[in-house]
Amino acid sequence: MSSKAIRGEFFSGRLAAWLSMVGVAIGLGNVWRFPYMMGQHGGSAFLLVYAALALLLAMPVLAAEWALGRALRAGPVPSFRASFGQRAGLVIGAVLVLSIVIADSYYIVVIANIVYTAGFGLGHGFGAESGAALAAGLDDGATQYALALLVLAAACAVMALGVREGIERVSRWFVPTFGIVVLYLVVNALLLDGVGAKLLLFLRPNFSLLGAGDVFAAMGQAVFSLGVGGTIMLVYGGYLDNDTPLISTALATALGDMGGALLAALFIVPSVLYFGLDMAAGPGLVFSTLPKLFAVMPGGRWLGVAFLAAFVLMAFLSALAALEVGLVGLRDVGGGRWSRRRLAMLLFAVEAVLMLPSAFWPSIIGTLDMLFGSGMQTLGALAAVLALGWGMRRSEAMKQLFANGIGRWQAGLVFWLRWVVPAALLVIAVLFVHEHLQGGV
Repeated sequence: MSSKAIRGEFFSGRLAAWLSMVGVAIGLGNVWRFPYMMGQHGGSAFLLVYAALALLLAMPVLAAEWALGRALRAGPVPSFRASFGQRAGLVIGAVLVLSIVIADSYYIVVIANIVYTAGFGLGHGFGAESGAALAAGLDDGATQYALALLVLAAACAVMALGVREGIERVSRWFVPTFGIVVLYLVVNALLLDGVGAKLLLFLRPNFSLLGAGDVFAAMGQAVFSLGVGGTIMLVYGGYLDNDTPLISTALATALGDMGGALLAALFIVPSVLYFGLDMAAGPGLVFSTLPKLFAVMPGGRWLGVAFLAAFVLMAFLSALAALEVGLVGLRDVGGGRWSRRRLAMLLFAVEAVLMLPSAFWPSIIGTLDMLFGSGMQTLGALAAVLALGWGMRRSEAMKQLFANGIGRWQAGLVFWLRWVVPAALLVIAVLFVHEHLQGGV
C-alpha cells in the first residue's frame, strides 16, 4: 500500500495549509494559556524569552517535524520506528501519542468552560451581580462534562470528514473570524481609563525574576503554542504537498502564532491591570478577567459572546489537531484497516473517559498542563529534532527541508538542528528537573 493511500489526503494549497497550521498554533495556547503563564513566570521578561525561544528553537523544530512527516507520510509510531529502530521508536511514538491524547482531554474541558461562559453571557450578561452564578456554573462538573462531550462529538464529526472537507474547511473560516474580533477587543482594552501607564510599567522586563523553571515554562509555552512535540505537526507535515517550502512556511507560522500571543496579551493584560486582578491567578485567569471587561464595554454583552465564540473556534482547531494524532495513532495500530469514521468513534470513547477527572476536579488542570503541555511536548520536540538530525532516515527528511540542495546557510541550519537545538532542549529540561528536586516538589 502506498504512503499516499495510507495517509489519504493533502492540504489543497499553501494558504490552506498555513491557515490550518496557524489555527492549531493560536488556539488556547495564546489566549487561555499564555497570559497566565506570563503572570506566573516573570511577566514581560517571560514574554521576551518566549519570543526568542519560539524563533530560535521551536520554529526550527516545527520545520523538522514537517520534514519528517512529509518524508515518511506516516504517524508518530512508524516515523520514530524508521528513525530510531523498531523497539525504541515504538515506545517513543506510543508515549507521545498517548500524551497528546491525555493533553486534549483537559484541553476540551477548558473549551467547555468557554462555551459555558459564552452561553451564560448571552443569557445573563457579564455584570458583577452575575459573577457568583457564573463561577458556580464553571465549578459544576456534570455541566462541564456534558459540554465537553458535545465539543468532543463535534470535533470527531469534523475529523471523520477528512483533511480537506473537515480540517481545512473549518480552518479557512475560523482563523479570519478570530482575527477580526480580537483586534476590536485590543482597541477597547487599550482605551480603558489610565491603563496605558500601568501597561508600560508591566512591560518593563525584570530578568531577575526568571529562574530555570521559568525558562522551562517559556520553552514549554513556545512548544505548546506552535504545536510541536513530535505529534501534531509531524502528522500535519504528512498532509503538505511536495512543493510547500518548509522553512519559510514555518517562519510564517511562528510569526502568526507570536502575533496571536501578542494580541492576546494586549487585551487581557490591560484588563487584568485595570480591574486589579492577579496575573498569577493560573488557568482561571481568563474566566475571571473577560466577564469584567465585557461588563464595561459598549455592547459588551454581544461582543463578549462574539469573542468567546471566536475563541472557541480557534481552540476547537487545536483540539481537532490533537484528536487527528490520536486517530492516526489508532490507524497505525490497526494497520490501516479501519475507516476514519470508525476510528473517530473509538477515539470519542477514549477521550470521554479521560475527560472525567478534569471536568470534576478542575484544580488538576494546571498540573496536567505543566506535565503534558510543557514537559512531554518538549521531550517530543527533542525526539523529533533528533530523528531529523540523527535518525536512520535523516537523509530523506533533510531533502524535504532543502529541496534545492544544501548551501552555506542551509549547512548552518543543519548544524543548528543537529547540535544546538537538542542541546538547548536537554539543558532546559535538566535545569527544570534540578530546580524542582531542590525545591522538594
